[in-house]
Amino acid sequence: MLSYAVIFLIVAIIAGVLGFGGIAGAAATVAKVLFVIFLILFVVSLIRGRGR
Repeated sequence: MLSYAVIFLIVAIIAGVLGFGGIAGAAATVAKVLFVIFLILFVVSLIRGRGR
């Protein structure tokens, strides 16, 4: 999932450089959402791992 976030971030950067503002904004938003989901799942796995 982290790799998808990095891919969308790269797409957003390239789209921003080329002047596609709408696509860059959408890709950046998707990257942020995927990164937050990754962080939440990471913290949950850390907590569940400590309990065992």
